[in-house]
Amino acid sequence: FISEQKSTKMYLSLSDEVTNFIDEHFMQITEEGSLLTGVEAFSFWCGKRELPIEKTAKEYVLTKKRYLSYFKANNLIDGTSKLMNTNGFDQINLKQLFYSDFYAIERFGKTKLGQMLLYAKQGQNKTIIKSIVNMIRKTIEVLIINKKIDAVGFIPPSIKREVQFMKELERYLELSVPLISIEKVKTNIIVPQKTLSKLTDRIANARNTIVVTERRSFNKVLLIDDAVGSGATINETAEKVLKRKVAKTVYGYAVTGSFKGFDVISEA
Repeated sequence: FISEQKSTKMYLSLSDEVTNFIDEHFMQITEEGSLLTGVEAFSFWCGKRELPIEKTAKEYVLTKKRYLSYFKANNLIDGTSKLMNTNGFDQINLKQLFYSDFYAIERFGKTKLGQMLLYAKQGQNKTIIKSIVNMIRKTIEVLIINKKIDAVGFIPPSIKREVQFMKELERYLELSVPLISIEKVKTNIIVPQKTLSKLTDRIANARNTIVVTERRSFNKVLLIDDAVGSGATINETAEKVLKRKVAKTVYGYAVTGSFKGFDVISEA
């Protein structure tokens, strides 16, 4: 589905610092399905928009560094305050909510993880899923140790796909702690969260379609999701975990999350 594309090197009057920064953070998947990284990807992105590469590169570095300032020492973004400041929740059931990157940043669009997540899910691409796991595994393992997590639960998908991202994520992560049972109720008409624009509708959807069937009890449970948009699904699942006394405390983690108050992510 995605192939590595090599092209002749272009001379760009970029400093080593800017070049290295872009090489680390920028990626682009073309409409033909080619994977470009670093300066090559940035040149392609600028070319599509008829933007001057050198000037735009400096602007990208400044913008990206502003978003990187939200990362904590554990290499995670703490989105707890964003969740708490979102109007519409009766109660916040998560002790803390973390994610590995923003889904997108202003002007420059989806981040590297944001793009990988989108194409891993829509393209049902196991190679990209494995790449994502390689990027986030250590962070999740450290989070489990630091927060003394003794069980994890994976938010079940709502869209039927032959290759389910969350199931593959669970399989490839190979976490050493117990896995709690969470199921998605089958209905005659499947209504994915991404189709619901109102927070109240998203809360109702999660409340009525997710069931925690676990019978064991733990102290601290970590819920893992692919992308946090409104936060409704992971927060409602946490409530069910607590009410069923599966855990005393629930933490949340997502591969990506929205920057502005957990605005709804409508693609992934």
